[in-house]
Amino acid sequence: MSPMQTPSLPTRLLAEFLGTFVLVFGGCGSAVFAASVLTDDSINMGIGFLGVALAFGLTVLVMAYAVGHISGGHFNPAVTLGAVIAGRAEWKDVIPYWVSQIIGATVAGAILLAIATGKDGFDPVASGFATNGYAERSPDGYSLAAVLIAEIVLTAIFLYVILGATDRRAPAGFAPIAIGLALTLIHLVSIPISNTSVNPARSLGVAWFAGPDALIQVWAFVLAPLIGAAIAGFTYKMLFPDPEAAEPLIGKA
Repeated sequence: MSPMQTPSLPTRLLAEFLGTFVLVFGGCGSAVFAASVLTDDSINMGIGFLGVALAFGLTVLVMAYAVGHISGGHFNPAVTLGAVIAGRAEWKDVIPYWVSQIIGATVAGAILLAIATGKDGFDPVASGFATNGYAERSPDGYSLAAVLIAEIVLTAIFLYVILGATDRRAPAGFAPIAIGLALTLIHLVSIPISNTSVNPARSLGVAWFAGPDALIQVWAFVLAPLIGAAIAGFTYKMLFPDPEAAEPLIGKA
């Protein structure tokens, strides 16, 4: 896509809304509805951690192919920040992208809640509602320090993959596959640690509906991914210098 054909900002924001909506609806929805499904004989027919990890990865993969050529396929405020710092997007788009992503995630969270409450006895607070957490809210009891380290490091890795896969020197057309598989791998590592964020919009989209304890802890899942993304954005060009100016992410997903 040539610079003259760059979609308008409203079109790009709609793409970011849709992509983030599908990410949260598919990823968090798999955790809420399908991670553990017990039969009458108490046999778990659910998809487990592996299935949830794949759900998150697949949502990014399919939506990057679907609308990545329109908006860059960020679907994540941390990705937007890292892309801007790395010179792949413009600072003026940061706040509009963030707002669109958070709204998309929140609408997805609200629809998930509407569906989940259709089953008697469902409680978004007691169930956790696919929220992220540390200490007593960590799936396996990891401390705040451990969660912050994991989220910073894994978000940085995610951004390195995104920036590398969308580099003009990389093979064209394969970026969504690498990015989706990277997000799957990240979830396989960190679901037991924090329920995996690496995406402030994903965290906020469900935290609104899961009670005050979830909201009290959500700051960690806004701050840590942004730090990790900033680290990757600042260092990518130093680690892998390109003699020519990098192209924007728009049209490269």
